[in-house]
Amino acid sequence: MSLTLAHWMYALVTLIVIGTMLFRRGVVLPTLIGTLLVAWIYNGSFIGGLQAIFNANLVAAKELFSIFLIITFMVALLHSLKDLGSDRRMIAPIQKVMVNGHMAFWVLIAVTFSISLFFWPTPAVPLIGALLIPAAVKAGLPAIGAAVAISLAGQGMALSSDYVMQIAPMLSAKAAGVETSLVASKAWVLSLITGLTAIGIAYLTMFKKMRKSDDGSIENELTSLGTQSAQHEVAAASEVLSAEDQSVLDRWGKFFAVLVPASLLAVVVVMAFSKIEGANLGSFEGGDGAAFIGGVAAVLLVLASVAFGRAHALDKIGDHITDGFVFAFKAMGPVVPIAGFFFLGSGDFAGTILGVGEGVAAPAFLFDIISSAQSLVPQSAFLTAFGILIIGIITGLDGSGFSGLPLTGGLAGAMGPGVGLDPATLAAIGQMGAIWTGGGTLIAWSSLVAVAGFAGVSAIDLARKNFLPVIIGLTVSTIIALLIW
Repeated sequence: MSLTLAHWMYALVTLIVIGTMLFRRGVVLPTLIGTLLVAWIYNGSFIGGLQAIFNANLVAAKELFSIFLIITFMVALLHSLKDLGSDRRMIAPIQKVMVNGHMAFWVLIAVTFSISLFFWPTPAVPLIGALLIPAAVKAGLPAIGAAVAISLAGQGMALSSDYVMQIAPMLSAKAAGVETSLVASKAWVLSLITGLTAIGIAYLTMFKKMRKSDDGSIENELTSLGTQSAQHEVAAASEVLSAEDQSVLDRWGKFFAVLVPASLLAVVVVMAFSKIEGANLGSFEGGDGAAFIGGVAAVLLVLASVAFGRAHALDKIGDHITDGFVFAFKAMGPVVPIAGFFFLGSGDFAGTILGVGEGVAAPAFLFDIISSAQSLVPQSAFLTAFGILIIGIITGLDGSGFSGLPLTGGLAGAMGPGVGLDPATLAAIGQMGAIWTGGGTLIAWSSLVAVAGFAGVSAIDLARKNFLPVIIGLTVSTIIALLIW
């Protein structure tokens, strides 16, 4: 494949972005400039380059808006529960388990992995973010620690194997020309090795940062989550409410403290039963599951707003939704231009961004570059395995995690026999690289933004925090794969 000047410019900007992140600097500026330069060179028009900047951000915003929206509804729901004092009542039972920051970390790991394994992390994050992150922070786990635990267990360990739904193993296996079950079983083992290694390293790095539950700095983090103790607010409200009104408010607070967790648990049960053949409950995979949870959150928001004040519900619910949108955009706003640049590298989005006419094949800068570099991988089992891993990591830079699996699977099928490796093994290794990267642990323009949003931390800071543990975990799992298979 012949690479054009636009391809080389895209590759250069990608390297600059990666280098900038490694030096702990923001990457919005280089991605905006990079989008302009690549589009300008490709179209041969400066005006076309300017239009591509807007189009890239618009495409990214459309693709990420579902995450914006679900954060909005869940945060709005939390604010409405705070009005009733239900937030304090709701997390009280969880605090009995999360007795300290260390226990909170491992509880988040276990719960996130269990839910994400069956339903993918996208619908799992709102459930966990709404109920467990505030409790974990209150127990002494830093908000960044809660975000790390959720992303590594869900977007990393559970999604990289996709052992229940098996969409990822199927994509890898079909491209490699092997049975799906072979890739699925090996991906399951590698995901556990990678995950436990990364989680163990992350835990050790945060060990000294975990605080006691009575640490005064915890209140500041709870404030940023919008779920801090509402004692002062309730006390202030009681001064202007009659004893009868306050009694009613307390009763509604207790009611919703039970209703909300029960409703979200019911969501999990419905999604679980939907997997039973003949259940006829619809599909809840990926975005459908997130939409289901978002709809439930919206209904609970309406009910809680009405319960707090029937006369003021029409105005109050609008305020809560506005607060939710503000929270979501603060957390995710800088991610949009970054995502736009990497969407430009995908053939699925490049045509829209560049304004390519109908009937004209859109360029796929990122995948064209990778395909052209295939011949540079030496004929060595060790180097081939790590070459596939690196290619998987690079394909994950587009933020999807799944779009690069046909490429890594195809390379595995083509290169495995020549170096004496089972193609299923290589396909599983490539799957690890692609999904741990694009699925939401290493790059800030993936679903990692949802985790960061619920934890009230920067998505870029979270990606930096995950980087070393994940890279070490991927390296260890690849070496073990070569040794045992």
